Amino acid sequence: MPNDSNVSAAKQQLADDFSKLVGDTEALLRAVASVPGEKTAALRETLESNLRAYKARARELQGAAYEKTTAAARATDEYVHDNAWAVIGVAAAVGFIAGLLVAGDRNR
Repeated sequence: MPNDSNVSAAKQQLADDFSKLVGDTEALLRAVASVPGEKTAALRETLESNLRAYKARARELQGAAYEKTTAAARATDEYVHDNAWAVIGVAAAVGFIAGLLVAGDRNR
């Protein structure tokens, strides 16, 4: 199972890479804007169309991720409320075991 920090780092890297791609594409569009010709105009139109589609898809993915995260948080909250004593018991057991491990390390 992947580590949460690894997943977060990967998501951040993906977002950074996407932002860089968008920035580079916008810079290319600005550079090509002053170049005359039919092929250049067609290329510019294709790039603009693709860029709009990529931005729209990124917004959709962001919205879906937000919805899934919200649903998971609600489910977790509901579970904890419905099973409060079980959650407290598990947390106490984990704390007890961690305490034993720390105490064992100190005795060495």
